[in-house]
Amino acid sequence: MNEELKNALEALSNDIKGKTSEDVKNAISDFESKYKEDVANEVKAVKDELEAKLQSIQEHADKLDVKLQEKNKKEVEKGGFLNNVIKDNFNEISQVGGKKEFSFEEKDMTLANALTGDQPRDYNFDVVRRSPQMVNVEDLATSVQIGAGTYTFTRSTLASGSVAAQVEGSDKAQLEYDYTMVDANTDFIAGFAVYSKKMRNNLPFLESTLSLDLRDDYYRGENAAFQAILASEATASSVTGAANQAEQILAEFAALQGPGSNNVVNGVVMTAADYYEILQIEKSTGAGYGLPMGWTFDNGSLRVLGAPVFIANWLPANKYYVGDWSRVRKVVTEGFSFAVSEDDSDNFRKNNITARVEAQVTLTVEKPDALIYGDFTS
Repeated sequence: MNEELKNALEALSNDIKGKTSEDVKNAISDFESKYKEDVANEVKAVKDELEAKLQSIQEHADKLDVKLQEKNKKEVEKGGFLNNVIKDNFNEISQVGGKKEFSFEEKDMTLANALTGDQPRDYNFDVVRRSPQMVNVEDLATSVQIGAGTYTFTRSTLASGSVAAQVEGSDKAQLEYDYTMVDANTDFIAGFAVYSKKMRNNLPFLESTLSLDLRDDYYRGENAAFQAILASEATASSVTGAANQAEQILAEFAALQGPGSNNVVNGVVMTAADYYEILQIEKSTGAGYGLPMGWTFDNGSLRVLGAPVFIANWLPANKYYVGDWSRVRKVVTEGFSFAVSEDDSDNFRKNNITARVEAQVTLTVEKPDALIYGDFTS
């Protein structure tokens, strides 16, 4: 800017301080008349410089695909604002004279508009998995390992007679027994998952997590298969008319330990819903909670006559088992195993991997009258 025009602008700036809008307009009009040619040259230089800068900004914005937003134009009415603009040497002034309007543009710096790609993040490779079932059938039963596919055991029953006091000179009491050979045939319970080698390579947690997931789901399948066997081989309950679940279980104890039975009871199994309903039994309406005689709840464990109560969600709703679990056998020909292979089916051509879990097992109730299968709604 030439020195004469610069001095004149400073003088104008000082002169319009504190004056009315009308005075400011008149002062600017006089200034434009006197320095019209000088102002035009300076404005052209400023415009040329602005256009060059705007072109550079536009080219940069095109490369980054950044959207620019235009704000509303604001009319200059106060001398103080104009004073600042003049002191800035006409920066961002689009024209001089008449109505003064200024246009401002502001970059919209938000993640959605200004970031290409994903923002940085932290990863937790401790994968959150489904919870395993609270108790498995194998946790309740005893296990026996066999070398073939069939487990055979023998049941004896008293066919006739009984031991009695002998009358002198008379025959002693005679007893007869029947023996039954019972076969339990093992079979495979299994499942598999197929995944790509690229998935394995790109997800460092995959194989360790997959092995745990497959194991948990194997036991879900085994529990379902064993529940079907238990339901078919255990003795159906004959208890009716109990006031609540706790009294019904006590009645099952009486049946299992009564004359002609003499069975040990070492475990009760029921669903979570029935377990927690027992804990809410009232002494009487409004008299507070209270378990019947023989039931205890200590250190988070519910027991009845000393036998632990287990929550098993593989049981159907309202069902339960009471009895001697030492007479329930899990028979194992080949135990649980987890294996992976790239040679399964067309894995080699497709770069896939197969993971499988399996076991050759079965379940048998050696003494059916020692385990009762009941329904709380009966």
